[in-house]
Amino acid sequence: MIRIACYPKCFEYEIGLHHTMTVYDWIAMARAELPAEGLEMYERFLPSTDRGEVERLRDAIREAGFAMPMFIASPDLAQPDASARQRAVEHQAAMMRVAAQLGGPGVVCRVLSGQCRPEVSREQGVEWVVECILQLVPLARELDVVLGMENHYKDSQWLYPEFALRMDVFLEIVDGVAGRLGPADRGRFGVQYDPSNAIIAGDDPLELLEAVAGQVVSMHASDRALRPGVTREQLAQAEGALGYAPLLQHGVVGQGMNDYDRIFAALKQAGYHGWVSIEDGLNGMEDMRRSLAFLEGMRAKHFG
Repeated sequence: MIRIACYPKCFEYEIGLHHTMTVYDWIAMARAELPAEGLEMYERFLPSTDRGEVERLRDAIREAGFAMPMFIASPDLAQPDASARQRAVEHQAAMMRVAAQLGGPGVVCRVLSGQCRPEVSREQGVEWVVECILQLVPLARELDVVLGMENHYKDSQWLYPEFALRMDVFLEIVDGVAGRLGPADRGRFGVQYDPSNAIIAGDDPLELLEAVAGQVVSMHASDRALRPGVTREQLAQAEGALGYAPLLQHGVVGQGMNDYDRIFAALKQAGYHGWVSIEDGLNGMEDMRRSLAFLEGMRAKHFG
C-alpha cells in the first residue's frame, strides 16, 4: 500500500526564500487541515543544519502525527569546475545526514544532475553526474538512506533547467549509476518519478514510468503545465533567468494533463509500495485538500 505525503509548493517561497513563514507554521497548518501520513521537507526550509535544530524539527513533525519520508536536496553536479562539483557532493552528503536524522531508516533523499549549462556537453555532463552520485552511495549505505534521482525541471534558485530534464539524458544517467552498483548497493539508488516534469520536457510520462517502473523509490504528484497559449519554444527562451519560468503553472492534482488513473495502474503493476508526495499549486490549502482527496481516491481504487 502506498502512503501519501504533502509538500507545500504553495508556500515554498514564503518558507524557503522570503522567510515570511516558518517550517513550523507549515507543520501546524498541515496538522490542522491535512489528513496525510507524511510531510516532505526541502533543504531551504531548514532554519539550521545544527544537529539540535534538526532534532527539534524532527520532533515537531512526529508530534504532529506525520512521518518525514522524502527530503528535497538540489545538488548541482554538472558544474564545469571540478572543485565546485566536489563542494556540491559534500553539500549533498550533508543533506543526506539531515534526511537520515529527520526521516530515519529508508528515507529518500533527492539527488539531481544539476543545471544544463550551454558550455557543458551531454557526454561530459553525464560522466560528471554519474561519478558524483557514485561517490555518495557508500554514505547512503552507512546512513540507510535511498538516493532518489528526480526527472526534475528546475530548482527555484537556478538559472538553467535540469541537465537531465529530457528523458533520454535522465535514463542515461540512471542506467549509468545503476549499472555500476554492486548487489549490496542496488537498493541505495533509484528514481523519484515526477510525471509533470516529463510533460514539461516534452516526454510521455507513462513512457518514462514504463522505463523506470522497477526503480521508482518515491514520487511527486502534481499537475504542472504550460500556461494557456504558451509553447515549449517560449519556455526554452526563458532559460538563463532565476527560478521557475512564469510560463508554467501548478494546479490541483487530477485536473491537469497527467493521466493518474493509468499512472497508478502502472505503479500497482510494478509492485510499487512507497510514498507519493503532493506538490500542489499556488492557491493555498484548499487546493492541497482537493489534491489529497483525489490521490486518496486513486489509492483506494488501485491499491485497495
